[in-house]
Amino acid sequence: MYTILICDDDEDILSALEIYLRQDGYEVVKAANGIEALGAARAHTIHLFLLDVMMPGMDGIHAAVRLRELTNAPILFLSAKAEDTDRILGLNMGGDDYITKPFNPVELLARVRAALRRYARLGGLQDTNPEENIIQTGGLMLDDTAKRVTAEGEEVPLTALEYNILKLLMSSMDRVFSSGQIYEAVWGEPAFHVAKTVSVHIRHIREKIEINPKEPRYLKVVYGLGYKVVKCE
Repeated sequence: MYTILICDDDEDILSALEIYLRQDGYEVVKAANGIEALGAARAHTIHLFLLDVMMPGMDGIHAAVRLRELTNAPILFLSAKAEDTDRILGLNMGGDDYITKPFNPVELLARVRAALRRYARLGGLQDTNPEENIIQTGGLMLDDTAKRVTAEGEEVPLTALEYNILKLLMSSMDRVFSSGQIYEAVWGEPAFHVAKTVSVHIRHIREKIEINPKEPRYLKVVYGLGYKVVKCE
């Protein structure tokens, strides 16, 4: 059974979310602001976070940054702000999805299920030799048993989506994947107008794994075609 942390300073929204999620079979932990969310994340095993963006004390964006130091569980933002800039900010700050208020409960539950399916795929136990699950190119290493990425010896904190994108590219090094192919493989959904969504995540990965993201060594753009991770010595 999955445990979901819901964080919102509006008690009515918290109560509604709790009802929807419990009816769908989830355990629920509640928090009223980012500080409480961080405390709950340390006290419980949380499989997904639903964070309101605008909250007193510590807002959802700052809470997400702190949570990424603790976990790679999916983070879904809830916000009344629907501008593209707000969505992109949320994704750049560690979010996996962005849901605008007022939200449709059926759509919200569908997004929660989709995010948890991706997370389950990411965290599934494997019975193979751990060494067989290590992929390396140059100083970039992905350990799929530990679900851990290091770049030049330093651990890299990736979101679940970022990890799955990098794993896809590193599993077939030097192969070019289009935005659509990446989206369908990682999100598990049909790809329609997904170039911007994928590019945001690619840029975020490069900022984390590359010494100089403007002159990347590992994660390359093949203009007009897609993205690839190159094999380095």
